[in-house]
Amino acid sequence: MVDRDVEPRLKMLAKEFPALVLTGPRQSGKSTICKKVFAHLPYTTLESPDIKAFALEDPRGFLKQFPKGAVLDEIQNCPPITSYLQEIIDGDPAPGRWVLTGSHNLSVMASTSQSLAGRSAVLNLLPLSRREVVEFPQHPKSLNETLLTGGYPRILDRKLRPADWLSSYVATYLERDVRSLSNIGDLVAFQRFVQLSAGRTSQLLNLSSLASDCGVSQPTARAWASVLEASFIAFRLPSYHGNVSKRLMKMPKLHFYDSGLACWLMGIREAAQLDVHPLRGAIFESWVVSEIIKQRFNRGESNGTYFFRDKSGLECDALVQGGRTLKFIEIKAGQTISSDWAVNNHKIAGMFEKSKQAVSNVVVYGGMEKQERNGVTYLPWHAVQDYSWE
Repeated sequence: MVDRDVEPRLKMLAKEFPALVLTGPRQSGKSTICKKVFAHLPYTTLESPDIKAFALEDPRGFLKQFPKGAVLDEIQNCPPITSYLQEIIDGDPAPGRWVLTGSHNLSVMASTSQSLAGRSAVLNLLPLSRREVVEFPQHPKSLNETLLTGGYPRILDRKLRPADWLSSYVATYLERDVRSLSNIGDLVAFQRFVQLSAGRTSQLLNLSSLASDCGVSQPTARAWASVLEASFIAFRLPSYHGNVSKRLMKMPKLHFYDSGLACWLMGIREAAQLDVHPLRGAIFESWVVSEIIKQRFNRGESNGTYFFRDKSGLECDALVQGGRTLKFIEIKAGQTISSDWAVNNHKIAGMFEKSKQAVSNVVVYGGMEKQERNGVTYLPWHAVQDYSWE
């Protein structure tokens, strides 16, 4: 397994906090990185039925096994354990003793935020970024192969065919995670909802339309969308809410964290299919936005990424705000640069002229050559990994 970009921050926080909470989707590499970085701590997983039963029935006895701390994997299977862990940490707040991992964001955060507030640092480990993917000897070289493969470590580590592994992953996700996250009786309807959601990646999240197409109520669609977010399958990219215009769109965009999973859900099984697929541009946009999110998460930046759209249709695909700096990002899957791509960015940047913020314009595109034209950086897809999205 390759080194993960989040490792330096994980090690730094372990010197400052008694507990670390690492969340992320199943199979994103949480257990692997914890066993590597915290090899000096005993490891146990609450996924095992007997260990889970022990922790639930006798939490104090369970924790007593680990007088010097431990890595407790899949903590969402035993939320009450964090209350007992609080007592131990208050008695000995030495940093770096306890590492908790979880695959369900909402349930993990609900338990740790109550019991371990001020005692723990929280990090998200998403599927591999492009920077991490290229560390594998046989990594995808072309854009289409990159989009199809996605970033789940096992696919790259074991050189698996993405469609085969993702098929099993979706089945496992539906059978295990969904049932434990929400009382979903009709898994067939939910699977259709997931597939329809994938077909709307990079689009405005219109829950009314999605519910209608899926044949469920809008409250059900809203609840199911929250399940996708809680299990790190998809996320909502908020619209920029600054005061530059009173006519800004408020509806968020839906993005999938992993392009390979989105491709599989859309029925794309081979890289060549992407050459003519009508949603190739949307898949590429979600891939770029996810790459930005991953880089920022790995460096401890969980906020500050938006898209911009006003009600007249003026839009840029992503906007990154950091301090007094704004980056306007247009995303195009085409391979040949067109000056028209930056027109909207220039117009939107003009709306911020009086804000005294430093503005930069970036176009990420599907070609191979980096160029600087008229104050715009045209960034090829393969250079996304090396660009600073701070």
